[in-house]
Amino acid sequence: MNEALRRLEARIYGRVQGVGFRNFVRDRALSLGLVGFARNKYTPQPHVHVIAQGPEIALQQLLRHLHQGPTLAYVQQVDVQWGPATNEFTRFRIG
Repeated sequence: MNEALRRLEARIYGRVQGVGFRNFVRDRALSLGLVGFARNKYTPQPHVHVIAQGPEIALQQLLRHLHQGPTLAYVQQVDVQWGPATNEFTRFRIG
């Protein structure tokens, strides 16, 4: 039985820009077989915006990584929304 694909949308706040956070997310997402993107956003305050799609168990693992971040990052807050996969992505990219 195939597990239904899910969509994770997260906004990560703190010291998350200029510290390799997007590359960190991409590497973790690729190792988990996820598709989507990670990009810097600047409004309403600076943050990294991540959308990832795949099996929920892999998305939960990615979410744990988002709370940790790379060595130089300091994650203050992670806002998360869950939904059904939209199948709009074919790979994981940095935006």
